[in-house]
Amino acid sequence: MPLSNYGRLALRFSKQAECVVAEIPTFLCPLLARNLQSPKLVHNQPRKSVKIQRRYVQSQAQTQVQDTPESSSVASAQAVARLPSQCAGCGALSQTTVEDEAGYYSLTRRSVKEFLGTSHSARNTKATAEDEIVKKALENVDSTILETLGMETPSSATTSIEQPVCDRCHNLKNHQTGVSIYHPSVRALQQTIDESPYKYNHIYHVIDAADFPMSFIPALNKTLNLTPQRSHNRRSRTGKFYGDRKMEVDFVITRSDLLAPTKTLVDGMMPYLTSVLRDALGRAGKGVRLGNVRCVSAERGWWTKKLKEDVFERGGGNWMVGKVNVGKSRLFHEIFPKGRGGNEVIVGEPLPVDALEDRREVKQTTIGGFPSTGANIDNNITREADVPMGTFRAMGVESEKTDEASSENELPDDESNDTTSLLPPAQQETAYPSMPLVSSLPGTTASPIRVPFGNGKGELIDLPGISRGELELHVQPEYRNSLVMKSRIKPEQKVMKPGQSLVLGGGLIRITPTDPDIIMMAYAFTSIKPDAHLTSTDKAILMQSKGKEPFIDNITIAGSEEKIASAGIFPLKWDVTKARLKSSTTVLTDKGKVDELPFQILSTDILIEGCGWVELVAQVSKRRLMKTHPADSNTANDTTWGWGDEEEAADEKAWPSVEVFTPEGKFIAARRPMNAWMLNAKPQTKTKARPRRSMKGFEKSRKARARAAGA
Repeated sequence: MPLSNYGRLALRFSKQAECVVAEIPTFLCPLLARNLQSPKLVHNQPRKSVKIQRRYVQSQAQTQVQDTPESSSVASAQAVARLPSQCAGCGALSQTTVEDEAGYYSLTRRSVKEFLGTSHSARNTKATAEDEIVKKALENVDSTILETLGMETPSSATTSIEQPVCDRCHNLKNHQTGVSIYHPSVRALQQTIDESPYKYNHIYHVIDAADFPMSFIPALNKTLNLTPQRSHNRRSRTGKFYGDRKMEVDFVITRSDLLAPTKTLVDGMMPYLTSVLRDALGRAGKGVRLGNVRCVSAERGWWTKKLKEDVFERGGGNWMVGKVNVGKSRLFHEIFPKGRGGNEVIVGEPLPVDALEDRREVKQTTIGGFPSTGANIDNNITREADVPMGTFRAMGVESEKTDEASSENELPDDESNDTTSLLPPAQQETAYPSMPLVSSLPGTTASPIRVPFGNGKGELIDLPGISRGELELHVQPEYRNSLVMKSRIKPEQKVMKPGQSLVLGGGLIRITPTDPDIIMMAYAFTSIKPDAHLTSTDKAILMQSKGKEPFIDNITIAGSEEKIASAGIFPLKWDVTKARLKSSTTVLTDKGKVDELPFQILSTDILIEGCGWVELVAQVSKRRLMKTHPADSNTANDTTWGWGDEEEAADEKAWPSVEVFTPEGKFIAARRPMNAWMLNAKPQTKTKARPRRSMKGFEKSRKARARAAGA
């Protein structure tokens, strides 16, 4: 066996420190004993001692395992008692009875066994026993001896095991398989927020940028008794209390990286986003400031730092409200203030109970001469170390005396046993707690997840999402992941000539122009697979009704062709002539010149709930727009889903329009165009020919020849 560095260093000082070496146990460094003895026994005695020591360690470990009584029933009861009260991924109550429901923990899973401390393999037991023997031996050795040998004093490193999630969250995270939970109503969310223990509450209404503003909840203000929006009047009230609580709201548009490639372009779209949100508010949106609109991106980190600071400075109850799959849990990861607070926090360990008190009370206690809270931090940490870091209990409530006669396999008597409350108790505050699970499955969060921060200053609460429509129920399971936009789409321009239609998803959605003499351009900003397909209207109808064998994949389930219905007729009524001609000559940039053009470029965005949008553009003669539309009544009835000015919706111009067909005639809306295609347009560069040869040298030579000829 080659001599180690510690052995060489010990041999160098063996003659000067024979007495020192004699104090070191032989099994710690067998090479020292081999070199101190006679040469005849160099190859025998150390090997025997090493073998004897190894056998001793193994036999000792085996006897320890055999002597430990482990009954299966008692171990199972204790394991269930040590499980966290709620799953940190979905917030469901922990249970070990129903496997198909959220919150189920399988006691045979490796991560659960490691968290509960019931995983005892022979290899781990042997390694642990050897480490304990070496650690105890090093603790008895003087530090000067260790410095002489070049060894460091062993330090007690604290390690914590990550809290496991339930089997449903485990399958969603690793295998992308799972079942959605029941989606609550707005009334259920209102009852949950009414149980808030805070006087000051702030609602973050999360809206998805993929189908903005379809994920907006219009009835949220009246249902939750929110503070009315401030008007333009400078004397308008800044806040209002309902009962003994104050509820404010911020509109947070998430996943803004789906709109534009850079943060600067997204910031430039804020006036457009505010105007569209004002249209979605209806009459309530007229005359209000809407200064509480934020546009963030958790994926890119755009404006999340500012939102995190606001959450920490505001404190109190911060509620994430929105529909399913709008990015609430992903935004939760970015805006939660981790590691904040004045007290020293050990990572992975619960905060001391005294740290949950108000800072002013802590100051008064210290100034008044009583023992400060920092003096008992070590004792509290030791007392709380036995509690799992995911255990949920009421904040600031801790019994000083424990009942010694209580059994270990019983759950603690706290608020977590109260199943009648819609709001679960708060969990123990840690510096870096477990975050909610992020998944593309609609309805991942099963119950409110309360995560405190700032030494009891406030909480950030992730609420379950409201139903956003059930379009995924009409899609085959293997294609449902393609419905959710995960990155910005660069679509291909599709030119829809008369008699053609645009098909999405192989027949899931069909867009057909109603005017037979207008050419439209379509840009599908969706991730639905297969990609948008342009075909004749007759073939598109057969594809959607499954009348013949399709040549592209149809992602709809069996029987969905019988539920295909018209979702409405949507006119292209917004003028985008100036935006489309901005790259033309400077003569057309003047508004007066643009109005004098004999045509108009009209556009609209067809929204697909939870999937994206399709931008439609058409160039129409102004003379044609002055004609009377043959189906005024139908168009007026179908403009209820379109967000825009009532004056534009009620006019009598012959706008070009399209009809959309979807399962059950749902999941479609319209908004004023974003002109997202112009952000993807590449700058046109003229292909220059070879530059003309310089004639400077040629002119000099010509003049020189002329002078020579004249002479």
